[in-house]
Amino acid sequence: MELNENARIDTSQIDDERSSGGGGGGGLGGLPIGGGGLVGIVVTVLIALVGGYFGINNLGGGSSSSKPADNTALSEKCSQSDAIKQLECRNVLYVNSIQDYWTDAYPQYFNGKYEPSKTDFFSGQVQTKCGAADSGVGPFYCPADDKVYIDLTFYEVLSQQLGAPGEFAQPYVLAHEYGHHIQDLAGQETGGTNAGSVKLELQADCYAGVWAKNATGTDDGSGQKIFKSITADDIKQGIDTAGQIGDDTLQKKSGGTVNPAEFTHGTSAQRQKWFSEGYNSGTPKNCDTFKAGAV
Repeated sequence: MELNENARIDTSQIDDERSSGGGGGGGLGGLPIGGGGLVGIVVTVLIALVGGYFGINNLGGGSSSSKPADNTALSEKCSQSDAIKQLECRNVLYVNSIQDYWTDAYPQYFNGKYEPSKTDFFSGQVQTKCGAADSGVGPFYCPADDKVYIDLTFYEVLSQQLGAPGEFAQPYVLAHEYGHHIQDLAGQETGGTNAGSVKLELQADCYAGVWAKNATGTDDGSGQKIFKSITADDIKQGIDTAGQIGDDTLQKKSGGTVNPAEFTHGTSAQRQKWFSEGYNSGTPKNCDTFKAGAV
């Protein structure tokens, strides 16, 4: 994977709360998730409390941060000549690419206008309209405020503790969360069951694969391509990441037994299958995980 160093990094698509004190309570939806960041937190605790990664947070009401995000430092860093070497600036470009794709694709496939969603970079904990959350929940999408939330230290957990060190794991994570935004815009419902949640998560994986197939065609709005290349090895990293965060794999890592009744995101094989389906087809039309027999 090679990003274009000449692509404009649009930080207006980000709310950077890492220095603005987003704050909030010490849990999400009543779960006593410990604060202090992700690095060093025992994986078994994360799995027991959260039940998986990369989801939709709609467990409880709340309000967004009372302090506005300050993007000054982020904008300055991402305007430097070596910006794409910086973790947060690369992630801004990933967001830019994902949203550029859906800006054109959503009207084509869903007969409506794409409504942009900001990504919130936070540190430690954050207050959202879905409730208070901390880093232990991993990345999530809040439909109440139409935002993606991520503590960027999650990538260290993904690499060091969950066994997904590849660089392409990062845009895969973001593309999956934006898949939930597409579902929100399209009015996709789960039925409130674990089985429905699995179908929703697998569809988001498929949408991530669709973006990956089309990512090299995305640009910064001025004609500069965001990606110079995405290789077969990058796609393998995405597939490998999907395999590391399946419900069955996470349950095994927690030291427990595999219990399909508790699945909310799908097995590793299912997540890999649907990311691959999205990538191989390149179209959201092939991402109907809700049709009979699809999952």
